[in-house]
Amino acid sequence: MSQTETATDTATAPDSIDIIGAPRIRGLGFRRYRGPVDHPEMVRVANLVGEADHDPEVRTVEGITSHYAHLTNCDPYEDSLVVEVGDRMVAYSRVEWEDQTNGGRSYFSFGFIDPAWRRKGIGRVMLRWNERRLRAIAAGHVHDRPRWFGSWGNDINVGNQALLLAEGYVSVRHFYEMVRADLNVLPNVALPDGFEIRPIVNDADIRRVFAADGEAFRDHWGGVDESEEAYLRWTTSPTFDPSLLIVAWDGDEVAAGIINGIDPVTNERRGIQRGWLESVFTRRAWRRRGLARALIARSLALLRERGMTSASLGVDASNPHEAFRLYEDSGFIKGDGGTSFRKAFDPVVGPEW
Repeated sequence: MSQTETATDTATAPDSIDIIGAPRIRGLGFRRYRGPVDHPEMVRVANLVGEADHDPEVRTVEGITSHYAHLTNCDPYEDSLVVEVGDRMVAYSRVEWEDQTNGGRSYFSFGFIDPAWRRKGIGRVMLRWNERRLRAIAAGHVHDRPRWFGSWGNDINVGNQALLLAEGYVSVRHFYEMVRADLNVLPNVALPDGFEIRPIVNDADIRRVFAADGEAFRDHWGGVDESEEAYLRWTTSPTFDPSLLIVAWDGDEVAAGIINGIDPVTNERRGIQRGWLESVFTRRAWRRRGLARALIARSLALLRERGMTSASLGVDASNPHEAFRLYEDSGFIKGDGGTSFRKAFDPVVGPEW
């Protein structure tokens, strides 16, 4: 009998994964992802975590099924770990990798643990399994750039932060949710001369917006996924609604835009009527002309027309284009925060990591 079996006292399933050093919890077992059959339990666990960590998003089976059908740089059947006690899922994790705008490569992991099962050693063995899996993935890559492990955590989850720090990760970037608590009195901001706002009328327009959004973030911190799978994740999401896109055109060119969203499931569960400004972007050639400010004002008005009473967005606290101040000027107030963490993959990592 293996150490894992001794600790868990469970029969070995065909897709089980042995975890050396697993905590001694009766019935504890680890296995691979089994596909959409796992999605209801994954949604249940993720939503318990969201409640505990003040994450406003409410996951749905439809949403996660759409998302997992179009992952980038990830095979969930090989790159996911499911944790059960008896026949009940209590946690899961997944890994992926992404090239970054600074020329490096991030080998990223994340996980969800039912809050009732935190502080029992499960998160540590999940993180270490994730890192071993990421090293196996990296062994098939040409090592031609700086690389690191990456992870993320909401600031309210101090246990997750403590685990990452204890395992050698360091905080590298901070982010905030910002909320505009009401849409009663909205700014009236003129659109700069030479631009027009036109509705999105076909798939070609949607493609142009997707491409422009990706291009605009190439000089921001982090990574930009411009793959076909990323496009499909966006357009097949249950909340995708092209009528909520606000786009400033310069002739046939997308100069700037805001990808707005309304999630009726989240709103119903949270007891709110809130719209999300999911991406606010301006392409480099059209910056510093007031486009973003004008499009924010129009987005807020559109969300109010759709029955929303508040709005939110996410912001990089170190955004080089003064986004934080722009959002404050537009009536948004800083809310809960989250932190990106990184850990050296190799003995020496370049200064840009």
